[in-house]
Amino acid sequence: MKITVVGAGAVGATVADNIARKELCQELVLVDIKEGIAEGKAMDMNQTATLLGFDTRVIGSTNDYTKTAGTDVAVITSGIPRKPGMTREELIGTNASIVKGVTENILKHSPNAIIVVISNPMDTMTYLALKSSGLPKNRIIGMGGILDSARFKYYLTQALNCSAADLHAVVVGGHGDTTMIPLTRLAVLNGNPVSNLLDAATLQKVAADTMVGGATLTKLIGTSAWYAPGAAGAALVESIVRDEKKVFPCCVALDGEYGQKDICLGVPVVIGKNGWEKIVDYKLDAAEQDAFNKSADAVRSMNSVLDTLTL
Repeated sequence: MKITVVGAGAVGATVADNIARKELCQELVLVDIKEGIAEGKAMDMNQTATLLGFDTRVIGSTNDYTKTAGTDVAVITSGIPRKPGMTREELIGTNASIVKGVTENILKHSPNAIIVVISNPMDTMTYLALKSSGLPKNRIIGMGGILDSARFKYYLTQALNCSAADLHAVVVGGHGDTTMIPLTRLAVLNGNPVSNLLDAATLQKVAADTMVGGATLTKLIGTSAWYAPGAAGAALVESIVRDEKKVFPCCVALDGEYGQKDICLGVPVVIGKNGWEKIVDYKLDAAEQDAFNKSADAVRSMNSVLDTLTL
């Protein structure tokens, strides 16, 4: 098994570090456009292996995709990160050309690779990767919903004073501050709906805090978060390479599911060795479906910007 992570910034390096520690592959390639960054971080990770006892071999590369040949799963994190006050949508012009180029370079040397997209705006970048690559839709997966759901669980643990391990809570829809949909109705603590444990106002605040979870962190640290995004990306890769069949909320191509077509949007999917293998229908109620439709409209509007770009 061979895995490539493109982008050796904070998110990419954290994804790679998690993958290496979990020993999800024998060979892990870290690629970056900046001279020496990927090589240096790869060396640093390899030195931690002597302390942590993992056997993954990490290889750094400055924009040399020949080293990625034979990749089974490629994770794209490259692009400019958010700064305080920026929306994910404002990144589209710069990151679209980067993501398209990376996808082409990966597939040139690894035509059978499964592509995981983390770059923002994630829904639009996933759609771009799908359309520009011509790959079967099951081999293009956007990570965002896993991260958003982790943040949803975090805010629920704060409100409930409970263990996150006892919670099941999912965010669907777009990976944006106004497009994601925390499904409070379906959130449960050891089988008990959290609506039995929290009043409506508290649940509404949890949902609102979840939706601006990324912006909250960006304001605090001055750039996009990396620990949770990195862990989320590695969790997705783990379910693929170990064929775990876990159900994760991921951005995937819809063809009538959840009432939408010709769009990549966050829905629960089964993740295994072939990429995403099945969309799970959560039977949204009328209000949730309406929110999902509005999220789709917003993402589709973002996607339309791709038509105005020269890529």
